[in-house]
Amino acid sequence: MVKLGFWQLQRAEEKQLLAQEIAAKADAGPSSFSALLRQDPGSRLTGQKLQLSANVLSGKQLLLDNQVYQGRVGYLLLQPLQVEPEQPWLLLELGFIPAPEKRSELPEILPLPPRLTLEGRLWQKGSNPLSQELLAEAGWPKRIQNLNWPQLEHLLGHKLIPAVLQPVQLEGVDLPRPWQPLPMPAEKHLGYALQWFSMAAALLLLLVWWRWKLNRH
Repeated sequence: MVKLGFWQLQRAEEKQLLAQEIAAKADAGPSSFSALLRQDPGSRLTGQKLQLSANVLSGKQLLLDNQVYQGRVGYLLLQPLQVEPEQPWLLLELGFIPAPEKRSELPEILPLPPRLTLEGRLWQKGSNPLSQELLAEAGWPKRIQNLNWPQLEHLLGHKLIPAVLQPVQLEGVDLPRPWQPLPMPAEKHLGYALQWFSMAAALLLLLVWWRWKLNRH
């Protein structure tokens, strides 16, 4: 329990640093796709602004499952883009789309223009150790459970930038695009750390009381 408490403190510190990075990127100007390709593959991209023109790869839309927006269950609609020939594709977030009443049905998706000029910000979904498989279903648009980049690249048959572009504005697409760069803020990790330390202290007091009771008898 004590180790878990210190782990939560470490996660809180990481989230504070990430929040500072995102705030700094919000004040910076947009970069180009070529500049993005030159960055270190391990660099954090969430919050980075990007400006580009790209071809829409029609017929390859993805529905990221298990999304909730304003109490409604649905999907995050993602569209692969080809920015430059022979370079990795980039996923574009079209927004949240509600799920039909029946699980067997998929939402209707309106077609996009063949080419788009966009400005937006990148986000990278955090990994979930309990659920990280792609679990892609048959047919298109394809319902997936997680953004597992290696499996997604195998599915699409092409390399991908490991981030999603959320556009500032997307003409002809009227879907909400909730911005959640930090699914769990640093304050929540601090709260969890306090809970673990409190449980450790309670267990210690219980053991001391139990030992004292044994000695009395």
